[in-house]
Amino acid sequence: MNWHRIWAIARTDLRQLAKSRDYWLPMGLLAGLFFIVIPVVALNVVSGAQNSEVVTQIGTVLDTLPLTIQENIQGDTPEIQAAYAIAVYLLAPIAVVVPLTIAAAVGSNTIVGERERGTGEFLAHSPITERELYAGKLLSALIPGYGATLTGFGVYSLLVNLIVGPDLGGWFFPTAGWWVLILWVVPPAIAIALSLIVRISARVQSAAAAQQAASLVSLPVIVIAYAVASGLVYDPARTGLITGLVAWVIAYVGLASGARALRREILLGIGVGSPKKVSVPKR
Repeated sequence: MNWHRIWAIARTDLRQLAKSRDYWLPMGLLAGLFFIVIPVVALNVVSGAQNSEVVTQIGTVLDTLPLTIQENIQGDTPEIQAAYAIAVYLLAPIAVVVPLTIAAAVGSNTIVGERERGTGEFLAHSPITERELYAGKLLSALIPGYGATLTGFGVYSLLVNLIVGPDLGGWFFPTAGWWVLILWVVPPAIAIALSLIVRISARVQSAAAAQQAASLVSLPVIVIAYAVASGLVYDPARTGLITGLVAWVIAYVGLASGARALRREILLGIGVGSPKKVSVPKR
């Protein structure tokens, strides 16, 4: 594949996204809510709790956590221990939910958007191959999703260390489990979702239908990834490498089959929602 042409496709889509306020504004608000607002409110409320009833409830919640987590929780008071548990364990899955949501919003419009804008015919008759087009569209959806994760992860780490760190003797975050989650598990999780969503975008007739279908597809992926992320941060040494490896294998299979399913006829809208077949010359 020609990576220059792949990056040209991705760069064009990313420029269009940057100019589209109706996309990046709600996505930015979503990332800010999960990575900044919710963590700051939760950590400040828990770490500053002075009410005896609240402290008792916090202790009860900590007692219900797995023994592995209870042994690793740091802090001299129930409030600090609860803040540590929330920062390290309970909020970890946001690192999966946010990128999958953002990537799904972009990926659902990749192919069907070209047809609606009238640029599908240009791509269909261009020298770019189907595999190169598919890879470029994947990059244009993967970069915003994973970029938001890395940015949000950096901001979240800073906030956690500033709010909880002074009570624990210094900076303690990110932990090993979070590094494994961000660098090894999140990328293939996004790729798995996109392998399905981009294929859907090529098969439906409108962007609205693509968004609805993408929501139905991404929801179970988010739920599964949420559960995996929780268990991964709880016990990263045991499950991290295996979980990531399995996710990468599934992502590879999904992306390979999705690339084979993309045809030039689809860019012209031929055979989409209709049994009619017309051959289009291939390079």
